[in-house]
Amino acid sequence: QVQLVESGGGLVQAGGSLRLSCAASGRTIGRYAMAWFRQAPGKEREFVAAITWSGGSTRYADSVKVRCTIARDNAKITVYLQMASLKLEDTAVYYCAARSNWVPESSLRLKVVYDGWGQGTQVTVSS
Repeated sequence: QVQLVESGGGLVQAGGSLRLSCAASGRTIGRYAMAWFRQAPGKEREFVAAITWSGGSTRYADSVKVRCTIARDNAKITVYLQMASLKLEDTAVYYCAARSNWVPESSLRLKVVYDGWGQGTQVTVSS
């Protein structure tokens, strides 16, 4: 079982920036991809970005792709989400997710393909 621990959330003003981190530990053998999802109050958990460990191929939600960058550090087994030009609607709990085995990259947007989830980190954007 892989353990995922997110950090870096907090309160930020609209237009500001934030970097989230997700450190993976435990059973990391066979890891394939990592992703960030977010869930705002009263809404479904939605895909934000994903990255494959080998090759670093990335996928983004249309709502964030010009404002966010996902990156990974293979040595630290850590994935980052750099967010810029934050908007009020970016307020949510951000979750890190891990996928162990290969799936088509187009599937990395789907919650159901992920094997493990972190506890989440709150991001609040204020006006």
